[in-house]
Amino acid sequence: MRKSMVTSLAVCAALAVSTAAWAQTPPPPPMYGPSINLEQAKKAVEAAMAEAKKNGWFMAVTAVSIGGYTVHASTMDGTQFASIQISQHKAKAAATFRRPTKVFEDRVASGAAGIAVLSLDGVIASEGGLPIMKDGKVIGGLGCSGGTGQQDGLACKAGVEAVQ
Repeated sequence: MRKSMVTSLAVCAALAVSTAAWAQTPPPPPMYGPSINLEQAKKAVEAAMAEAKKNGWFMAVTAVSIGGYTVHASTMDGTQFASIQISQHKAKAAATFRRPTKVFEDRVASGAAGIAVLSLDGVIASEGGLPIMKDGKVIGGLGCSGGTGQQDGLACKAGVEAVQ
């Protein structure tokens, strides 16, 4: 009797834990749409650059296709050279993973289990990469680098909003 009660409690506990985990599963990322065109890419990059300039941030900004290939990029005078490649990496990660790069930064910051995300090819765990959305679908990615992570994120947000 006692053994079956312990078994029943163990099964109930396992179901409760698995149900709670299932309830916390995030929704799937949005689907891909037709890839960004040059006009949209220029609009996104120019808006992000305007936001950076308005705030006195030196940035590199890259817009990529849904496959992560550069469509348009620009770098402000005085921007550190490393930011060019970082903006490309952020844009590609945002487009191909269909989520902001801040998600990866948050996962790594959460500790032990979150650090495993760094083993995924193409991940960059730094704010400043956003998927570009049109009609609820991912059409590309925008990456900004040169400021703090939060500054990169704000510049990217301005660029993405210009396309929507």
